[in-house]
This record gives sequence, C-alpha cells and structure tokens, in this order.
Amino acid sequence: MTTRMPSWLGFSSLLACFLLLGVHQSLQAQETRSPLTAAESSGFRETTGYDDLMGFLAEVTGKSSKLHLTSMGISSEERSIPLVVVGAVDDPSPEGVKASGKTRFYVQGGIHAGEISGKEALLILLRELAGGQHAEWADSLVLLIAPLYNPDGNERVSPTNRRGQHGPVEGMGQRPNAMGLDLNRDQMKLDAPESRALVGLYSAYDPHLSVDLHTTNGSHHGYHLTYAPPLPPSTPREIDEYLRGRWLPEITRAVKDATGWDMYYYGGARPARGDREAGWYTFSHQPRYVSNYIGLRNRFGILGEAYSYASFEERIGISYWFTREVIEFGYRNASEVRARTEQADARSIVGESLGVQFEVQRSDEPVTILMGDVIEEENPVSGQRMLLRTDTQTPTEMYEYGTFRPTEVETVPPAYFVPSHLTGVFELLAAHGIRTVAVHEAPSGLEVEEFRIDSIQTSEREYQGHQAQQVWGEYGSPRPAALPRGTIMVPMDQPLARVAFRLLEPRSDDGLVAWGLLRETLTAGQPYPIQRSVPGRVPGLSFGPDFDR
Repeated sequence: MTTRMPSWLGFSSLLACFLLLGVHQSLQAQETRSPLTAAESSGFRETTGYDDLMGFLAEVTGKSSKLHLTSMGISSEERSIPLVVVGAVDDPSPEGVKASGKTRFYVQGGIHAGEISGKEALLILLRELAGGQHAEWADSLVLLIAPLYNPDGNERVSPTNRRGQHGPVEGMGQRPNAMGLDLNRDQMKLDAPESRALVGLYSAYDPHLSVDLHTTNGSHHGYHLTYAPPLPPSTPREIDEYLRGRWLPEITRAVKDATGWDMYYYGGARPARGDREAGWYTFSHQPRYVSNYIGLRNRFGILGEAYSYASFEERIGISYWFTREVIEFGYRNASEVRARTEQADARSIVGESLGVQFEVQRSDEPVTILMGDVIEEENPVSGQRMLLRTDTQTPTEMYEYGTFRPTEVETVPPAYFVPSHLTGVFELLAAHGIRTVAVHEAPSGLEVEEFRIDSIQTSEREYQGHQAQQVWGEYGSPRPAALPRGTIMVPMDQPLARVAFRLLEPRSDDGLVAWGLLRETLTAGQPYPIQRSVPGRVPGLSFGPDFDR
C-alpha cells in the first residue's frame, strides 16, 4: 500500500519543514559556539581581556561536569591564574587527579601576552570540550589547561606591542609580566610568582606532557607553525627519541591533512656572519625556557610557535589544530607516554657525564626549508606597518642548526652538600621540588670534592634582574668530609637530578652561578661553597623517610 501525502502538505509545507530544520541546526551551531571569544565576536580585531576570559571560563565550565575551574596561583599583581581541569574526575585537586590513574597533559597559552593566539585557541578548545566534543579523550587523559599564564601582561594592551605582527589591530598585551620579567627565561631562578606557581603545578599534578604556546616572528618562512622538543642534550633519551621519531612527525602529517598548513622544527634562516655559517637556527638549549626545563624533569615538553605574519585568525587556527593533534596523539598513545616517563624516572644518572657548557650542532646534511614571502599592510588603528604572509613557498636547501652538544662535561656525583648559610639555595631547591636531606654529621669514610675558583667574570649589564657570572677553576683531589651541622644533602639518585645538576654545578651555564645567585659568596682563590661527593657509594647516609623516589 502506498501512502500519499495529503494535498495540503505540498511543496510549501515541505519547504517550511526544511526551513524549520535549518533554523534548528543553526541554533544548535550557535549553541556549540557559545560563548564567543572576544577575537571571534570582534571579527578578529581584538583579543580576550582578563575579565572576559574569566567570565568565558565560568560559563563553559558550568556546562559540563567534566570541566573544573580552579587556579594554579596568583600573579605579581594578585590576579588568579586560571586552570581548567578537564576529565572524568570529581575532584580537580592534584590528589584527586593523580588518584584517577589517568595520563596528565598540561597546556598553557599567553606566557608572552603579546603572543596570544594560543590563549584564544585554548578557549575555543575548552568550549568544544564543554559541548561534548573530544569526549573520548577522558577515557585515558586528564587535561590541565591554563589559557592565560601571564594575566598581568595581558592587561597591558597596546596596538604598538609586537610591532610587525599581523593583528589583532586593536592591540595585544606585552611580553613580560608586571615585574618586567620574561617568564620564559625564569624556569631556573624562579624570580616571578607566576614561575613558582608553574613549577608548583609540575610538582603537584606531575603532568606527563607540557605544551607551551607562543607566536614567532623573524625570518619570512613558509610554515604556519614551528615547534621544538626539549633542546638540552641531557634530556632523557626516552623523551627525545619519541618526540622526534614519532610524536612531532605524526602531528605534522595530521595537521597538514586537516588544514593544508605546513609545520616544522622551530628556527629562523640566518645569513653567514663572521664565524657563523648560514643556516636554519633554533633557539637556546638552556632550561630557563619552559619547554627545555620540562625535559630535565623527565617529562615530555613541546613548544609551539604560530607564525607572526599569518593573520590573527589563521594563527588561532593553527594553534588550535596543533594543540588538538598533540592531545589526540597522546590520547592514542597514553600508555606509552606514561611508560617512557616512568623509565626516565627509574634510571639513575649518578656516574653519567652530563654537559655544563654547550655549542649548537650542524646537521650532517642540508635540509629543505620552506621559505616564504610577506606583504606590507597598515594597521588601521595605529597606522603602523603590519606584515602578512603570502602563499609563496620556496623550498631552499640549507644546513640546520637544531641540536646542541656539550663542550664541557662533569660526572654526576651521588650527592651535593649545601652549607646551612645558603638559605636561598635551600628555598630554590624546595621550590623546584628537589628532594633534600638534613645531614647532622659526616659519617666516617665520606669523601668530598671542592671546586677551587681561579677567576670570576661578572657581566656589567643586568639581564632579567641579575648580573650574570661565570667562574673558572677545577675540582681538587677527594678529601674526608667535614660537614658543618645543618648541611643539606641533595641526593642525586632522584627523578629531578638533572635539574639539580644544572643548578648546582659551578660551571653550569644556567645555574646558581650563571644567574649571580651566589655572588656574595664567591671569591677567586677560594672554594665554591657547595661540595659534592666522589663517584661511588655515599657511606653511612640514607635518604630517610622524607625522600621518596
């Protein structure tokens, strides 16, 4: 039997049904895109301010029981640094998150508050998560998302910040925090409250992966985003090999398939100058940079740098897709990610030779770099010049300077011994989460080495609030230890030994001496105040109940 449509339900009624369906779908689409970020609602002329961001986070976290709005700390101007915990957890505290047994990923935007595409991208991603998208991630992951790590810098908006960057035309925040400190140079000395909050998060939540989102300018290349794994040569091989061999190559292909946009290792094309050869050069190996520091904590660290001369909308887009595919890969390989960090933690580095001074290393063969082009436009608000990328891509052969090698090494000792009067050193070690043990008296048979300082060089120019120093000298022959009461031992058979080594070795290019933190205690012809035990067993010393591997 054939059912015929009544004559009064003809074409006009069908059209009305389709129109109603279209309205319903449109309302659904609006709902999934609600609330809008300031960038979206302004047609990408503006970036999201702190108050609007906090309102946005309150709204999206109110839509889902899987999103929890909390704080990772307080900025120097006493703004809360928002953290959203995303996952199948009822308790968003570090204890509750770790008790879930799931793999933990931390992602942050806005460390340099003029480089804000990551902030906007993370807000969009949080909106999607609140709407039920990417729900499968919660099966194995808990996400810790901090869209605005530098809230004070974010509020210092000016269209003249980040000169040359293509928007937002109404302006963006500044690079440093309110103290004038670059938070991406502060991971070792920890001068800023934001930096101490961040390492506090690392210690409390212990994320297996951390992603730091930036925007890069400089040479005119053909990539929408460039990235980097941790660059210190002492990064555990379990971390470095997996990032370079699988994680980064696979997300590069995934983003290309989804968007058509290219990505590559971070760098810039530099011409030959003096002793420097022409090539594609990365940034520094020093752990003062967030993503580098993460590697020394035996964790996966990834730096993402959207291209400054892509439009603001495209920079948000590539930051979103980059972050999404990083998480997607981690979700599909969560067990492997955990296993590799556990392997790195379990392997002692005592007795290994690690670098304290380094040089950049050239690739064995030239690589193909996609160079690009830009056009000039005028910022309609400030009248200043902006640069906009074109679709030009010119494959260019050049050597890549993307890794580092040590030029000077030291053997990792079983322990360091810090005298009681260096209270600032104790506080810094504690802030990093490095384990220490009080030594009440030196046991018989314990031998130590002292570094005898021959000369000291102090920089005349202040950098990040400090006058850098460098010492020269050498370790003397082992001698019986005479440790004053109150001495603190830093045992090196612990997961954070790589961080401790770079802080405490006198010749380290990013440690206590390098930042001038021991300036008042160093004298040429005198010993460096921190001693180390000789290779081998530390007799009569146990780590005690306050040391937990």
